Amino acid sequence: MSAHGSSEQGSRVERGRNETAEERADRRWAELVQEIRVAQTGVQILFGFLLTVVFTPRYADLTSTDKAIYITTVALGSCATGALIGPVSFHRLVSGRRIKPQTVVWASRLTFIGLLLLLATLVSALFLVLRVATQDSFVPWLVAGVVTWYLVCWYVLPLWVRHRYTSRDAP
Repeated sequence: MSAHGSSEQGSRVERGRNETAEERADRRWAELVQEIRVAQTGVQILFGFLLTVVFTPRYADLTSTDKAIYITTVALGSCATGALIGPVSFHRLVSGRRIKPQTVVWASRLTFIGLLLLLATLVSALFLVLRVATQDSFVPWLVAGVVTWYLVCWYVLPLWVRHRYTSRDAP
């Protein structure tokens, strides 16, 4: 008899959880909401600060290129905010329709898009701040290094772990 109490399973180790599609959707939704809370807080604080820049005396001194970078950054921040708040509205509008598994899938997609937009916002904001602060030619290189770091932390490492620990040969 196995640890699961069934002699039919033999030495086979079961993966995953014994949950219904609805239970899985509830669990995944709860996990997604926790993830969104972290991302929403960051993007909303960043976006709030970005909105104030145009009202500072220094804004008038920016070059037309820096103003274009600023406008792009604000637009990206706004889009990131919309995408990261989108799952809440999505859930509210479809709540009670018995389509939670589909809701979780679409909310997850919005969250992923929001993270991509947040990445673009952070990169754009960093580029602008460093251009204004230094006017040095190393700024693009420094920003490229930070982008690489974000990509490693947010995508490369998680995808590597996912591949490494969910391959067919993994125990």
